[in-house]
Amino acid sequence: MNCMAVLQRCCEPYQGKKNYISFDIQLFAGEKTEDPTSKRMSDAHNKGQVARSQDLSASIVILAGFFTLWNCGTYIYRELTQFMALIFTNLEGPLNAESVVHLFMETMVVLAKTLAPIMFAVLLAGLALNYYQVGFVFSTEPLTFDLNRLNPITGIGRIFSKRSLVELAKSIAKILIVGYFVYLYIIDQVIQMPKLIFMDLQMALVSIVDIIFKLAFEICAVLLILGIMDLMYQKWQHKQELKMSKQDIKDEFKQTEGDPQIKGKIKQKQKQMSLQRMMHEVPKADVIITNPTHFAIALQYEKGMTAPVIIAKGQDLVAQRIKQIACDAGIAIVENKPLARALYLSADIGDVVPQELYKAVAEVLAYVYRLKKKKLA
Repeated sequence: MNCMAVLQRCCEPYQGKKNYISFDIQLFAGEKTEDPTSKRMSDAHNKGQVARSQDLSASIVILAGFFTLWNCGTYIYRELTQFMALIFTNLEGPLNAESVVHLFMETMVVLAKTLAPIMFAVLLAGLALNYYQVGFVFSTEPLTFDLNRLNPITGIGRIFSKRSLVELAKSIAKILIVGYFVYLYIIDQVIQMPKLIFMDLQMALVSIVDIIFKLAFEICAVLLILGIMDLMYQKWQHKQELKMSKQDIKDEFKQTEGDPQIKGKIKQKQKQMSLQRMMHEVPKADVIITNPTHFAIALQYEKGMTAPVIIAKGQDLVAQRIKQIACDAGIAIVENKPLARALYLSADIGDVVPQELYKAVAEVLAYVYRLKKKKLA
């Protein structure tokens, strides 16, 4: 008894009554409850649909920038002071087009020398982190023109979608968490501020820079932790979006492996064609060795062959068909149970007779050739 019959029997006592629950199982057929297959994950990756955390990327980039600035601060300070000295020296001369162009070129060179380490570190950190998160992805699909993107109703739906609300909640939580740590740090440093009054300008600047960098590194640490948590959430969310229904998995299997029914029909057709070709070879045989009912093996031997060749073999109904064709063609049929079984199990169609069966097959062929000579005589 199938499931629908069981449900029908269970619901019979309640038919005609108002207060009973009925439901359609087919409503749950398309529910996406299965984890995505490797093919679906690969297809999404090729289309550029990957789990990536922008918060983690931003925190790493900011951290790389501040870390490079911290280590290259002395070099940058020296280059800028030398440049400022050069500017104030050149201002004493006449100001013309040539001097302005020269000053502009010097400014570009200094900016390149001072900003190059920071920009290189930021670029390297960004590329390395993106490659770590998603690997190498090149897809033009996000750039394709889609009229749905211009649909205002669709746009409003995206703005008030569940994903947008989650991103809004994450942004608010990030601002509150970072603001809380900044507040704690500033409250701790406010006590140290009056000491700057009694320092000279250089020492005061060093202290202020130290406070700023410590604050920056603390913010980067908080953002890094939030970014790691966001990456875990993005991977979970990406997996949820790619979940499949059981019907989706069946359809994917049909696309990749082929429809089982069609594959079965193809195999059946191939088997029939192979059987027909084999039956066409039976009239060329010299002898049919049988079991007598279970096996039938057709052997052919011509001059130049190293050993007789099995051109057809079969079991049960196929064996009966081979014997029928052999009778119609006037081919000798020899009953030898052990030899028939041994040939059927030890060799395939197109193979030569195994060496250990040479003697037994030779005796059968000799017997067949004697019969043919008697008939001719």
